[in-house]
Amino acid sequence: MYFVKAIGQSFGYMLEKPPYTVVESKDGYEERKYAAAKWVSTTAQDMSQENAVNTSFRKLFTYITGGNELGEQISSYIQLRNVCASGSDLKRTKVDMTAPVATRIVPGAGPNCESTFTVSFYIPPKHQESPPAPKDNSVFIESFPEMTIYASGFGGFADDTKWIAHARELSEKIKDKNFHQEFYFTAGYDAPFKLFNRLNEVWFVKKDS
Repeated sequence: MYFVKAIGQSFGYMLEKPPYTVVESKDGYEERKYAAAKWVSTTAQDMSQENAVNTSFRKLFTYITGGNELGEQISSYIQLRNVCASGSDLKRTKVDMTAPVATRIVPGAGPNCESTFTVSFYIPPKHQESPPAPKDNSVFIESFPEMTIYASGFGGFADDTKWIAHARELSEKIKDKNFHQEFYFTAGYDAPFKLFNRLNEVWFVKKDS
């Protein structure tokens, strides 16, 4: 087994992304309306987002590379630095990319409590209507409803501290808006070897009323 750098050289490609329209852009953030779409997800509880995403990613990677009822290779964008796979398997596997990798975070009840992280890969359009079921019972197909979000981006390499700081900054900018405060999303768009012009985002979901 090798720790394989999965897609470090891959970002000359156009990545498929979930469709949305920009409702408004102001003060360093966007209000966007996303169409309903299916994502493949798994959930982990941890004190650290990085740890939770690492654990969750491997499960989702297995799904998109054949760990599903049809044995099909499903497109996805691989965000993490390392993928645990055999060298021979990597040569046989072509992994197309979509973006972003989204993580829904429900913060823990206190400073020493684990948070709940649901990591999701966007299902590409050709599988949207009927994605194959996962073989792993901890991986599931999730239907994101049509939703309006407030999104703010930042560059560089993200870590737990930066995610929290930028989420706090966005929450201050939209404090007069009606949005869900019990959870938020992070979204990563870039390969681990991309050094410049990186994009990370935090999202808050607008309430329906």
